[in-house]
Amino acid sequence: MNIAIGNDHVGYELKNHIKKYLEDKGHTVKDFGAFSSERTDYPIYGKAVADAVISGECDYGMLICGTGVGISLAANKVKGIRAVVCSEPYTARLCRQHNNANIIAFGARVIGSATAEMIVDEFFNATYEGERHQKRIDMIKQIEDGEL
Repeated sequence: MNIAIGNDHVGYELKNHIKKYLEDKGHTVKDFGAFSSERTDYPIYGKAVADAVISGECDYGMLICGTGVGISLAANKVKGIRAVVCSEPYTARLCRQHNNANIIAFGARVIGSATAEMIVDEFFNATYEGERHQKRIDMIKQIEDGEL
């Protein structure tokens, strides 16, 4: 799997840990930064990862900031992105199965590396169930398109 990853300064250390964790599992990880813990602005990286997912350059995305909220809000402004903040594994699995989420986000100030590993495992091992859930995904698209 080809995964885009991005972070702000707060997420830098956790990003490096999770990037190695995913690469050790055989995934290709494209790093969109930030590349240090020097203060920076999370919308830059949220958009870069979202653009990589929407263009098909990467299959999925992962975002890390202090809480996961700000960077996911930025990513969700890109049409077609469904970025979800997860602080535990159950939500990570269900956001893929029910919401067909294409980006996962979490907060470096909220979870530790072991929990982050469990979250990414659940997210990337889950598959979208479709069927009864597709109507809601279609409705989200209608909202994006100004039709609902």
